[in-house]
Amino acid sequence: MAHARFPGRTANVAANLTSPVLGRPLCSNGTPWILYLFEQCVENVWEYWSVVIGLISMLCFLLSTLPQVYEAYRNGKVEEAMSFGFLLFLFSGDLSSLIGCILTSQLPIQIVTVVFYIFTDLLLISQFLYYKIKNNSSKKRPMLKWLCFLWCGASTVALLILPKFITDNNTSANTESASNSVEISGYACGYMASIFYLSSRFPQLYKNFKRQSTEGTSYMLFALAMVGNGTYGLSVIVVLPALAGSKQTFILKHLAWLIGSLGVLLLDFFVTAQFIIYRKNRSAKTSKKMNVPEVEPLLCEEEELSTF
Repeated sequence: MAHARFPGRTANVAANLTSPVLGRPLCSNGTPWILYLFEQCVENVWEYWSVVIGLISMLCFLLSTLPQVYEAYRNGKVEEAMSFGFLLFLFSGDLSSLIGCILTSQLPIQIVTVVFYIFTDLLLISQFLYYKIKNNSSKKRPMLKWLCFLWCGASTVALLILPKFITDNNTSANTESASNSVEISGYACGYMASIFYLSSRFPQLYKNFKRQSTEGTSYMLFALAMVGNGTYGLSVIVVLPALAGSKQTFILKHLAWLIGSLGVLLLDFFVTAQFIIYRKNRSAKTSKKMNVPEVEPLLCEEEELSTF
């Protein structure tokens, strides 16, 4: 597992990692920047493009929540638009991925990426709670904003310190039983994360249907998630021709995350349909309201003439 929103990538895609032999450099024909960042030996075009597409997927997920943060700040009614269940499941999925990264001793860049995901989740949840308390309260609460900032800051510091503390104190032996338990825990966290990500869309779909509106939510949140999940699936498919081992085994190992990402991609098409349908409804209501002032003055003038 590699990182939060698509944790199924392993550090060694195929059996292409060159074993360190005496007098021979490790991965002599590999791509240097990929070897440096991910400790992965990429020696053919299929693996190279798999990594590049995977990085595009990661970037999309990194940026996906930022438009919603801005929309919530601009609109100020995020508690009416967003489902708290959506945010909670999203946070639970990323937390499961973080635990899996720590248990399977993933690379620092992967752990930092998961921490950033969790930070944006906490930011969205904090915004939700802040505006919910603010909009439901008749009194002004000047300390509320500062408490929200302190909460986000304290949570971020804790998330930055905790992974390092755990990895520094991880002294498990490299035995066969230990590696098996690590692999099982990694798969368990992957399945849990996939279930959480799939479950996150249903509360938001219901919320949009109940309101008959998507106002207050940013479509870029779902659009970037769709691109991220789509490119993840593509990155897994692209690498298949370069595999030295069994392709069926490779697919089975990634099946949990493929189901999670492609399932969320399918559900986001339903969210997209809601944005299209409810935007038309909103446009129709807006045009109807704009036509009302044009009629009222004429009626008023007719009433005045009739009195004379």
